[in-house]
Amino acid sequence: MAKKLKISIIKRSNQKRTKLAHQGKLKIRRHKLVKKPIQKQIFSHTESIEEEESDHDEDLIDMVEKEDLDFLQEAISNNSYNLLKQLHLNEVINNKKNNKNKNKKKQTIEERYENNISKVIDQEGSKKVRMLLPIKTKNGIIEKRLIQESDIEDNENTSEKEHDEDNVEIESNLHNKNKDENKTSISIIELLAYRKEILTSKRLKIGLLSSNLLETPETKCENFKALLELMEETNPEVYITVRKLATVSLMEVFKDLLPSYQILQIPQEGVKLKKETLALQNYETILLRYYKYYLQKLEKMINILKKKKGDTRKIKDQQIELGKVAVTCMCDLLIMHPYFNYSINIANFLIPLLDNKYEFIRQKVLKCLSQIFKEDKRVELSLIIVRKLNQYIKLKAHSVHSEVLSVLLFLRIKDINLDKEKEENTKQKKLVSYKQRILALSKKERKKNKKLEQIERELLETKAEENKQTKQKLLAEITNIVFTIYFRILKQAPNSKILSICLEGLAKFAHCINLDFYQDLVTTIDKLMEENNLSLKDQLYCIQCIFTILSGQGLQLNLDPYRFYAHLYKNLLNIHCGKTYSETEIIIKILVQTLIHRRKRITQRRLIAFIKRIAILTLQLQHNAVLGILGIIKQNIQLGKELDILLDTDCTIGDGFYQAELEEPEYCNAHCSALWELAALQRHYHSIVQKMAKNIAWNVPSIGEGSLSSEIAKLSPEELHIEFDPTGVVFKPAVPVPRKTSIKKTVTTYHFMNSEFKEYINTINNTELFANGYIDFYKACNN
Repeated sequence: MAKKLKISIIKRSNQKRTKLAHQGKLKIRRHKLVKKPIQKQIFSHTESIEEEESDHDEDLIDMVEKEDLDFLQEAISNNSYNLLKQLHLNEVINNKKNNKNKNKKKQTIEERYENNISKVIDQEGSKKVRMLLPIKTKNGIIEKRLIQESDIEDNENTSEKEHDEDNVEIESNLHNKNKDENKTSISIIELLAYRKEILTSKRLKIGLLSSNLLETPETKCENFKALLELMEETNPEVYITVRKLATVSLMEVFKDLLPSYQILQIPQEGVKLKKETLALQNYETILLRYYKYYLQKLEKMINILKKKKGDTRKIKDQQIELGKVAVTCMCDLLIMHPYFNYSINIANFLIPLLDNKYEFIRQKVLKCLSQIFKEDKRVELSLIIVRKLNQYIKLKAHSVHSEVLSVLLFLRIKDINLDKEKEENTKQKKLVSYKQRILALSKKERKKNKKLEQIERELLETKAEENKQTKQKLLAEITNIVFTIYFRILKQAPNSKILSICLEGLAKFAHCINLDFYQDLVTTIDKLMEENNLSLKDQLYCIQCIFTILSGQGLQLNLDPYRFYAHLYKNLLNIHCGKTYSETEIIIKILVQTLIHRRKRITQRRLIAFIKRIAILTLQLQHNAVLGILGIIKQNIQLGKELDILLDTDCTIGDGFYQAELEEPEYCNAHCSALWELAALQRHYHSIVQKMAKNIAWNVPSIGEGSLSSEIAKLSPEELHIEFDPTGVVFKPAVPVPRKTSIKKTVTTYHFMNSEFKEYINTINNTELFANGYIDFYKACNN
């Protein structure tokens, strides 16, 4: 017997249902309607905010930003504030007639509208009025149309024109009444409270969108679109703050989400990818697209600040503030991700802003680009920026703000030697001659040499030497562009306002200049100084530039720059504690170069003259500059015995006397004088200056009386100037309070040689003339 197959209960029930359906006996059950649960009344967020912050209405005005408060006051005075049309507030009763209606409930907008219509109808007569839905016209104005109905059926065929005229009259009356009610019923505190409520909701929305993006950026990419829409907020009450918040929030999101590498969009047709890689590619393309949209919006906000010639439009303060926020966001993105996509576009867009009329924007962009120059390891972006700067300065004919040129001072090109190119050329020539020799070799020897060259290349790759060589080439190109900018300014625009920054840059990077340009540079700088159109600071930069060249590669040149020694000697006494005190740092650097580094190339008379002149200079400077100059004198005394003559007050060599007013250091006879200034400096208010002056006066002993402590003795002149800098209004060490000295009054007795002279003196010291507190000179002369 065959076993019966088991059938499931579900299958058996389906068979019964089909059988009954064929017979027509199946009863079809209808689905019962599910009763929706009655929702509890949800209290609005506004009521909770009002309950919590009801005690803080007085501080609302302080919490509002200045530009928003100005806008509110202007809008309320012009009756153009949109919130007046949207507020749901209690009616405020001003007069005694309305005191009875205090306990009435709040009316909705519809109820207030119907009440106003009924009042208008009562005034115009007994007419039935029916309200239709509002219609939006082409002009964007919502017109509320009303149709009049008469009791008589014959008036149904009246013309539409008459109805429209009546409707317009009713609407105008309603609009005017609503305005009057809003004027009397709404206060500034209530407006600010309602505005604060809108802002809190917008802040919450921006915060939620941004936090969700940061948590799961792959699945929440749609939040970018919402945040970008908030950057174009049109509500005139809150659009300034909302746009700022959305812009800054997106900037912070992109700073966290953007990768350090560059996204390359390469179409891969016919290549199957894994789900993970495909999802990553889609996410990167979406991220790049929204980043591009964000940068375009930032450019649109900044373009308002780029006012062209002939444009007489007035820029609002709100637009300027939004432009400043956009500039800061763009600068921060470039600093955080200098190697990501569109970084070159951002740099090219920011460079013209260095010449903007707003100082805040110039300083912000200067700070951004200077930080890029300091932190750029690949040097590619720095080269692009320098090229763009060169083009911009040339286009503007050197009439630019100082920030455009001062950016170049932050470049890291100190260790670049432009003469290496010549050395490489000579090496290549030797290699060519060597290759010609190899051609005469056999095939086995050639193969062997090729293998050796390949092994050497592989070794260089393992040591990363090739990257260093490319980096050095890029830096050499940057230095060439920088010096072309500087030389062009010196020749074509010597009277421009950026000349001082050009000279400062030349002084800083002069050691990198090729020796072929030395003669041209010396002649142009000497010509500038002879014209006497330069300021003291510019003259010092010129002198520093020349001596920087001579202290580096210029040591190979056997030249005596006597003219620049004379310029320096002449300008030394023009520096004091007043306006020219900022130039003390440059002076100390130049003196270190001239009197210490080039000491073997200077004559004895010139050295003694400079030491005597800078000793006089110490009497009119602050203590940190005095210590720097005393450090220079101390090092010169330690290096040789030429200056011992200035410490001996009895010994004098040669005839004549010291002429301090002469501007020629060779002929002033400084060896006939002595360092009398050390006696005054030993009574200085600063204790370290006293010790240093005593040490020099005792011929710089290392041990015993008059010696210095090891901490001060090891400091260089530049370090002494920085270490004891009093800019923080703090003395190091503390200066003791001077003692009170009592002056003894002494009775003076006069002895006269002649009695007539005594009488004359007595007539002059007549006390009667000063009886009234003043003297009458006419009366005195007559007497």
